[in-house]
Parts: sequence; structure tokens; C-alpha cells
Amino acid sequence: MSKGDKSSYTDKQKRQAQHIEQSEKKEGKSGKTAERIAWATVNKQDHGGKKS
Repeated sequence: MSKGDKSSYTDKQKRQAQHIEQSEKKEGKSGKTAERIAWATVNKQDHGGKKS
């Protein structure tokens, strides 16, 4: 899996990351930083991507 490939994540994990990213943007973070924080949070919670 190449860096940045999100295909191994479930739909639920992708929705969670999107919601976290939107919240971070509301707090004034840049788009790139918000995305990084969102995926780091999902990875911390679920220990990486999971095939459904």
C-alpha cells in the first residue's frame, strides 16, 4: 500500500476522519494539517485500516 492510500479503511473510518477533519478546520487549522490530524486520530483509535 502506497503512502496516502486509504483503500484499506472501512466506510465508517473514512466518515470518522472526514468529521474530525471538518472539526479541525473549524478550529482554524489548515486543510493539510486537519487531514493529518484526522487520519492520525483514526489510526490511534483503530490501529490502522481494516478491510470490511
